[in-house]
Amino acid sequence: MTPDLMESGAQRLHEAQVRSSTSSGDRFPGYGRVVVPGEVDVTHGRILYLEDVNVSFDGFKAINGLSLDIAPGELRCVIGPNGAGKTTMMDIITGKTRPDSGQVYFGSTIDLLRFREADIAALGIGRKFQKPTVFEQLSVFENLELALAADKRVPSSLRFRLNGTQKDRLAEVLETIHLTEQVDRPAGLLSHGQKQWLEIGMLLMQDPKLLLLDEPVAGMTDEETERTAQLFLSLKGKHSLMVVEHDMSFIRTIAEKVTVLCDGSVLAEGTLDEVQADERVIEVYLGR
Repeated sequence: MTPDLMESGAQRLHEAQVRSSTSSGDRFPGYGRVVVPGEVDVTHGRILYLEDVNVSFDGFKAINGLSLDIAPGELRCVIGPNGAGKTTMMDIITGKTRPDSGQVYFGSTIDLLRFREADIAALGIGRKFQKPTVFEQLSVFENLELALAADKRVPSSLRFRLNGTQKDRLAEVLETIHLTEQVDRPAGLLSHGQKQWLEIGMLLMQDPKLLLLDEPVAGMTDEETERTAQLFLSLKGKHSLMVVEHDMSFIRTIAEKVTVLCDGSVLAEGTLDEVQADERVIEVYLGR
């Protein structure tokens, strides 16, 4: 991360702390704290940094000098034409694809390029693909129970029983994803939208700090789309979310900041109204 990027994040955090400083000498905690291995350090005001990232496939530049950053608790929407690099970007963040160059940090200290996919998930980054992946023969409850962050080795799994805290967490997630009344229903009998919510719930059971969501409302009814917007807004602040989507009405409902990708780099960034008014975005993506 360049000094400019780090300083920008630190300045945002400093301004927020000034507004909420206490009477104890107006000291700001965090800058001198000891870094704990594996812990996400967001003292510089950013949970995810990508800086000058490049990826080529057989000579095609899929990602071209991509730089962006996301704040803790932020809900960021990412849009752009097909082939803009949105999926490849998420592949890089989750360790599926290794960039040719650049830096990718989770917080200020965790270099994601040093980790494998499973390790990155364990660090607290959850990803949901466009097509829902659930265990259709199992009930909603059993799907969430399987997703619970716990020791998955065979001996432990055979002896595993939910404790009170875990039961409370599961009930909380069921309510969050609007599936309390479907708790005993086989996942295969759920609607498309309900399966999407269940998969999001399975991610939430692992208590991720950052959620990457790829076209989450594709194929949903209007009612399901509205409920999904409510779900994401309820998660904002508790988790950081990156949502890749083409549905502009849905984006308008949830987004404060929108990033537009084109040809593997950031074309524009701002509110939805700002990017929709950008002539470059109109030309390459929105049309007239």
